[in-house]
Amino acid sequence: MWGCGWFNGTGLVEELPACQDLQLGLSLLSLLGLVVGVPVGLCYNALLVLANLHSKASMTMPDVYFVNMAVAGLVLSGLAPVHLLGPPSSQWALWSAGGEVHVALQIPFNVSSLVAMYSTALLSLDHYIERALPRTYMASVYNTRHVCGFVWGGALLTSFSSLLFYICSHVSTRALECAKMQNAEAADATLVFIGYVVPALAALYALVLLSRVRREDTPLDRDTGRLEPSAHRLLVATVCTQFGLWTPHYLVLLGHTVLVSRGQPVDAHYLGLLHFAKDLSKLLAFSSSFVTPLLYRYMNQSFPGKLRRLMKKLPCGDRHCSPDHMGVQQVLA
Repeated sequence: MWGCGWFNGTGLVEELPACQDLQLGLSLLSLLGLVVGVPVGLCYNALLVLANLHSKASMTMPDVYFVNMAVAGLVLSGLAPVHLLGPPSSQWALWSAGGEVHVALQIPFNVSSLVAMYSTALLSLDHYIERALPRTYMASVYNTRHVCGFVWGGALLTSFSSLLFYICSHVSTRALECAKMQNAEAADATLVFIGYVVPALAALYALVLLSRVRREDTPLDRDTGRLEPSAHRLLVATVCTQFGLWTPHYLVLLGHTVLVSRGQPVDAHYLGLLHFAKDLSKLLAFSSSFVTPLLYRYMNQSFPGKLRRLMKKLPCGDRHCSPDHMGVQQVLA
């Protein structure tokens, strides 16, 4: 799948042992993501959404954000095979880098990435509010649902520049007006700032505030209405995982923007290396679609109970499934 002709910009190093090892390693990694990561992501994200929607009465503020991230994860899992089977550096790409299909698929990818980033950042901020000011209902489930709706709307508006580029590719009567909107570097710079810098600063600020609150021993720490202690560990793990897996993608976008904005011809070696880094960073970004629900599954104490209640409602022919069914036990394990 992968090539390393970018090594010297000539494509003459394909037979080097190091190049062959790199191709083999990346090909196995991509196939592992397609064969294992995509099914696991689809399965666990779907279970996360269904289990929480089935137990709406017991949902907490973090559950709403994780459902929001799970919906974005379902979109990413659906897009992963199409993206990973046709990167620009693959030797049997299904489309070119500037193809209309690629641009159309980039829109839901950008929307899902924005939703994942902002859901993580808002989860951090609301977690601090819930810990510092319990029982104030500022970070209630009702308010969080509305916030998640605004997150999806804002993500769609932010990706509007990509949609304009896609529409202009079909317009030939007004080519001059469309040429002014086909500035991919400006769109990438906007996406890096809005989609990464802003939520990263918000999440970092929330973690700093949380660290200060945890140092203070107050009577509020014994409040039964506060979030369970495992919620803080899940929050830290989610923030580190999401930003750790998405940071390379946004750094590559920033590097591409800086290189092109210089107005000088880019060397073929650096251009090939940039495309290679872009494909590798996307592979890491897609992996967040199955890593995050796995974290939620093993670190959230209430999820096994919700999943058990969901499995009890599944029909088995004319009867409901028994709670001791072997399949249920395997899923819960």
